[in-house]
Amino acid sequence: MPPIVLASTSPYRRQLLQRLRLPFAVRAPRVEEQPLPGEAPRDTACRLALAKAGVVAVDEPGAIVIGSDQVADVDGEALSKPGSHDAALAQLRRMQGREVVFHTAVAVVAPDGSRQVDEVPTAVRFRVLPVERLDAYLRADMPYDCAGAAKIESLGITLLESVRSDDPTALIGLPLIRLTTMLAACGVRLPAP
Repeated sequence: MPPIVLASTSPYRRQLLQRLRLPFAVRAPRVEEQPLPGEAPRDTACRLALAKAGVVAVDEPGAIVIGSDQVADVDGEALSKPGSHDAALAQLRRMQGREVVFHTAVAVVAPDGSRQVDEVPTAVRFRVLPVERLDAYLRADMPYDCAGAAKIESLGITLLESVRSDDPTALIGLPLIRLTTMLAACGVRLPAP
C-alpha cells in the first residue's frame, strides 16, 4: 500500500484519521485559506481541500494525500476560523437561533495523480444564549481555530439545539465515511487485515 499523508496540521483531523488505524504522516500544506470573490462557501471548502492535498502531493510523490477544509455558511456568507476571542464572540452571536451549514470537504490525490473531492454538509441549529454564557464557553474551549467558533467534540455541544448530517465526523473536520470510500478507490481496504 502506498504511504498515506494527511495534508493538515489540525489536531482534530489527525485524531479522526487515527480512527482508521492506518499509518500516516502529517505535512503542513502552504495554502492561503481565503474565499475567492463571489465564491460559494461549499465551493471554497472543496477548492481549499483539493489545493491542500495537491500542494503536499507535489512533495510526496507515490503517496496517497488527504486534504480537508471546512467553511461555515450563514445565509450564503462564509465564516472561517475566527482567530481571536472578539471575532469568535461575534460569530457565535450571529449564529444564535439560526441554522448554519458547515461544509466539510475532503480531497484525495492518488499516486497516479488522480484526484477526488467531495463535500459533506452538516446543518447545525444554534441555541439562543446570553452573551455571558457565550463568553464563558469561549474562555473554556478557546475554539479560535475552528470555523464557526464551536467545538462540537467538546463543550461546544452545549451551544447547539440540533445537528443533521450523513457523517457524524464531518462537523469535527474530516468526513471519514466519505474518506473511506475515496481510499477504497485508491486500493486501500478497511478495516485493514
